[in-house]
Amino acid sequence: MAFYEENPGQIAEADIVVGIPTANEAGTIAATAARIDKGLSEYFPRMRCAIINCDNHSSDGTREAFFSVPASAHKLYISTESEVGGKGRNIRNLFEKARGLNPKAVVIIEADIKNVSPVWVRNLVTPVLKGAGFVCPLYERHKYETFLSNSIIYPLFRCLYGRRVRQCNTGDYGFSSKMLDLYLNSTHRSELVENSGIDIWMANVALAARQPIVQALMGAPKLHRARGRFADLPDLFAEAVRTIFDLMEVYQDYWLQVKWSKPTALSGTDLQEVETPLPPADVNPERLYEKFIDDFDKYSRLWEHVYGPITARKLQEIRSIGFQHFSFPTQTWMTILFDTAVAYRGMSPSEKKDLVDGLLPLYVGKVLSYVKKTWRMSLQQAEEYIENECMMFEENKPYLIKMWTKEERG
Repeated sequence: MAFYEENPGQIAEADIVVGIPTANEAGTIAATAARIDKGLSEYFPRMRCAIINCDNHSSDGTREAFFSVPASAHKLYISTESEVGGKGRNIRNLFEKARGLNPKAVVIIEADIKNVSPVWVRNLVTPVLKGAGFVCPLYERHKYETFLSNSIIYPLFRCLYGRRVRQCNTGDYGFSSKMLDLYLNSTHRSELVENSGIDIWMANVALAARQPIVQALMGAPKLHRARGRFADLPDLFAEAVRTIFDLMEVYQDYWLQVKWSKPTALSGTDLQEVETPLPPADVNPERLYEKFIDDFDKYSRLWEHVYGPITARKLQEIRSIGFQHFSFPTQTWMTILFDTAVAYRGMSPSEKKDLVDGLLPLYVGKVLSYVKKTWRMSLQQAEEYIENECMMFEENKPYLIKMWTKEERG
């Protein structure tokens, strides 16, 4: 349970609960909470609603900023103890508090979004009230905004679990009380999940539980406060990728039986939002190439050991191409991901860390290849390119299954 709680209205039940996870978000949480409250009062005026700020004991006045906002919904504040961080810990506190309120629907919206719209609340809640177990938002996004999702998360999730859920690591979700119980009853908790791996974990649990899943059109891009593109990449990459690999072992009995993917239902198609321009691309292909080359020699022996001589020679060929004609074939990238997943589960914690650290420069190479191939493409054309890559993952899943089961027998 949360280390600290404030419930000024002494609310004991709520039909809709919206959680806002924070860690020193005093500058943004007031606006976010106000727009969430407007969405609740506008679209669900007859329902009992609660907004919960689930915090990491912020020292910048986040709690005070949250409570300063006039709201029709009840407001609650819960927090981890001092010096205890991690988004996943915030959300676990939210799960526990929300279950005690017996809600029909729970929503999570991040605090640092600059353009939260009240209609987003409607689009995340309504499918749950109509029977969905888990709702992922579908934001308008620049073709160079979500490299990790494009290259790893979406292709792997679609291939493994058989659902085409385009943005399942956004940080914003809607889900049912049944999912709340599944989350709280899950036996798989790790330090990765206690931090930013929580987003991958939530979507993964929903997919593996075969819950009715809906993608909610949001009608606009999701605009965060400014962040450096490479500042947190190693940690975020490692937590996302390692969480996926950890859960592959947990849910192997399910995904080994899945053969092909199927579309996921859409909601919010009636949305008529004012068009918001997509943020400009912040991509430097030359910098990506330098990063790929700089880290190559550091991990080449690891790659030969894990992936074998054929893939190692292919990687040397890719390195020798040069920037102008650089390309990282999808077949090679897919084989590397499959082989990494197989090797990962038999390793010690330190070996797992080294393996995923070694995957990062290859991921940078794959990102560079995608940028160069799609530079002159429209957003729709780039999406079609990604969809074609995903089909290759599905078509080659028998290779993954063969290697995975061979490792089990061996």
